[in-house]
Amino acid sequence: MSSCVPGQHRSLGPSISKVRSLKLDSSIWSNELVELFLEVGNKNANSFWAANLPVEEDLYSGASAEQRATFIRRKYRERKYRRVLEEIHDLEQLNQALCAAVVTPDVLQTMALVFSGADVMCATGDPTYSTPYLLAQRAGQKLQMEFLHQNKLSDFPRLEQWSENASPSDASLFMDGFLYISSGLAKATLDHMTRRWCTLEGGFLSYYESERSPSAIGRVDVTEVVSLAISNTETMTGAGAVFTVELYLQTERALIVGAETQETQRDWIQALTKCFVPPKVEGLVRKDSELIGRLHYKEGHDLYYWRVGWFTLEGSALFFSSGDEEGEEAVLQLKQLQELTVSTHTEGEDKIQVLLMVECGRTVYIHGFGKMDFTLWHSAITLAAGTDGKALSDQQLTKNGVPIIVDSCIAFVTQYGLCQEGVYQRPGDPGRVSLLLEEFTRDARNVKLREKEHQLEDVTDTLKSFLSQAEDALLTKELYPYWVSALDEKDAGQRVKKYSTFIESLPKINRSTLDALLQHLYRIQQCSHLNRMPSEKLASVFSSCLFQTQGQTPQEIRVVHDLISNYVTLFSVNEDQVQQMERENSFITRWNDKKDTTVSRPTEPKSPMGVSPSMRPTELAETALSMRNVAFTADDFWTTFEVIENGELERPLHHSEKILEQVLEWSSLDCPSSAFLVIKKFAGAKRMFIKSDYLKFSDGSSKLLSGHKFQDKYVILRAEKLLLYRDIKSTKAEKAIQLKCVKCYLGLKKKLKPPTK
Repeated sequence: MSSCVPGQHRSLGPSISKVRSLKLDSSIWSNELVELFLEVGNKNANSFWAANLPVEEDLYSGASAEQRATFIRRKYRERKYRRVLEEIHDLEQLNQALCAAVVTPDVLQTMALVFSGADVMCATGDPTYSTPYLLAQRAGQKLQMEFLHQNKLSDFPRLEQWSENASPSDASLFMDGFLYISSGLAKATLDHMTRRWCTLEGGFLSYYESERSPSAIGRVDVTEVVSLAISNTETMTGAGAVFTVELYLQTERALIVGAETQETQRDWIQALTKCFVPPKVEGLVRKDSELIGRLHYKEGHDLYYWRVGWFTLEGSALFFSSGDEEGEEAVLQLKQLQELTVSTHTEGEDKIQVLLMVECGRTVYIHGFGKMDFTLWHSAITLAAGTDGKALSDQQLTKNGVPIIVDSCIAFVTQYGLCQEGVYQRPGDPGRVSLLLEEFTRDARNVKLREKEHQLEDVTDTLKSFLSQAEDALLTKELYPYWVSALDEKDAGQRVKKYSTFIESLPKINRSTLDALLQHLYRIQQCSHLNRMPSEKLASVFSSCLFQTQGQTPQEIRVVHDLISNYVTLFSVNEDQVQQMERENSFITRWNDKKDTTVSRPTEPKSPMGVSPSMRPTELAETALSMRNVAFTADDFWTTFEVIENGELERPLHHSEKILEQVLEWSSLDCPSSAFLVIKKFAGAKRMFIKSDYLKFSDGSSKLLSGHKFQDKYVILRAEKLLLYRDIKSTKAEKAIQLKCVKCYLGLKKKLKPPTK
């Protein structure tokens, strides 16, 4: 009976109307079976199967064969529109209800229970009438008996499998329908995609000449898929517009399949991913992904061994998981990558391409199973990490969620414009400004602003132009009337409270960008005695940028003036942070006045050299060596060291640190002038990691070299912690030091003579 009633839609009615006028094979069509058909009928069957069918999803007369197949699959295989039985929550309750129903004439209730997963052969608890069929027989219910007989071999999913929150692993492993097939990635092959009848069964995707063909003309083992790329927009092919899915295999083969509708595409994606993605990472499949697959990777604290992990790309977020029981799902925000580079590594006798991604302290390396899937992931990640629009959220971002173009311009102006009279008022060259905007749009992450290459006025105009041309105003056009209406409040304190409310309602990226910009303008006006740019003038310059209005109105200027003047209150900046800004301002102004930025080689006296805000250790080292005509090769590892405590402590700067940011921190030292930078070879470039050893330890202040006593401790480096034990036999650590935010300096014995002159 399951093949008759649930397998038809709007086609059973006409058959029933002719039952009485046709001569039927009595060996098959018993009187009870005919009566059962008349009792159930399409209308009653659909009262269960289509009880929750939305009008917009119902079939219409002009539906294609593919749309009809999709509808039938969703209706009967996925049970998407079925009637939900009230107050029945598990199989035991279903079976009890079935035993009660079969002794009554209500065969429709029995049908609903069986189609909901009740066991036709369940135990009734009566040793004499041990099955529902025998109960119906005892009660003389012939139609019930016929229905149970016809469905004795049916295997409907259990009640719990029909939950709306069912995972992809609960979906049927069988799929069939028409797809467009192309066994290559070239445009020429897309132009010749052929419509084929396809089946997915037992982990194999087979395609046939037509639905009547006895043998397949092609077959793919889906378990060998390493990556699946999804096109969320229509792709133009020789067969017309289709929604494509690209399958990349371990054998360096690729197959493209296309569906006529996006709904059909989603159904096939769900079924295909179930064949090769393990249930432990099925959460990744639920993402609205563009790319799903497995890659070799290593990260963070475990950079020694490659592991296989599961990755999915959704927008500009890269989710990944090891698939282990204890492995949590991690995510990289690609717009906020600080580094994205490709290099060639040697693994045994093979050379492999490796993609390095660094984001907010997390480092991840990935490589593919072959060149084809690595190229796929590299291209997709690079595209997702780039700038792809004029909205703030479309930009490449810093770790603080500020567009890099804003952060770089602010850093440059802070370094070179803090003391410049009329900063932000002097116009730049339109051609150079346009070119700089293009460079930031193309790849902001790799734009380096340097004093000798870029004019201050061009950088200030670039910042103003970016804010003016963004997709929406930084203060948002939607909130414009609220900002202006706040001026009706005469009390300054009440105005600030209203401004705070408006700031909280801004999108997150607008808030973080506004925070960075107002902090910068607050710094500028703090030095107005040098640059002649108090908050009033800055407000006049930036009001049209922040509101994106054509002219400047007194109301807009007053609002921006209030925001700059009350920055500390609006963004809850504490007193220590204010004092730090003042120290940094003082340090920068003295630096500019005295040109006291010095970089030296150990063998030569200090000499002045400009340091750009975005300059990093390797760039500084190479620039200094070039200035000194010092020859070096790729195998030489020259870098920049920070030296403090009158030359008694030093550390090699990490390649991602910005020189200027580190130098500005010297302003918090008791004697900032005692700190300096030095360029030299890094003897520790060969990575030698000691996991445990006896070391001397002292828990002192910055004056730790001035009389503090060192003690012997047994030290273990484990899981990003430095654990200190009394001795090697101790079982409990006396102290645990988190290394995430620690800076490591090398102690120098100052009184020893250098080994060379």
